[in-house]
Amino acid sequence: MARTKQTARKSAGGKSPRKYLAAKVTTIFFWKCNKTLPPSHKHLINTSPKKKTTTKTLKTVRKSAPTAGGIKKPHRYRPGTVALREIRKYQKSTELLIRKLPFQRFVRDIAQEYKQDLRFQSSAITALQEATEAYLVSLFEDTNLCAIHAKRVTIMPKDIYLARRIQGEKS
Repeated sequence: MARTKQTARKSAGGKSPRKYLAAKVTTIFFWKCNKTLPPSHKHLINTSPKKKTTTKTLKTVRKSAPTAGGIKKPHRYRPGTVALREIRKYQKSTELLIRKLPFQRFVRDIAQEYKQDLRFQSSAITALQEATEAYLVSLFEDTNLCAIHAKRVTIMPKDIYLARRIQGEKS
């Protein structure tokens, strides 16, 4: 007989709670081995002859039960999910992304090269930081477009050089 392609079909039954299912299957195995049950587990057994434990329920139990050491693996999102969530979060927000004190030290360090003992108003540092972040965001947007134009999703230094050159800056 020729082989035919199998298609997935939805089952009619709903999902049962995982803890209950695991307890039920382990109780069934305990009952089949010993033919006795503790009184607290009597409600988990259906003694009708129609019901059988199938390999499908065993696979479900193996999948849902913790590993041999009893340590459950930590939940991990698929690659890119957290990145997209962060992109949406930072696009909604208006707060500055570079920390204030490290930026202030950086500005003062650069200013020291030109003149000693310069003093800055806090509003001047904030204005410099806002302008810097706006410039960097614009540069990275153009850099991303350069990478996409090259049929890539990863930005590279050559994309930054190209974006700066198109913007008319001197390197």
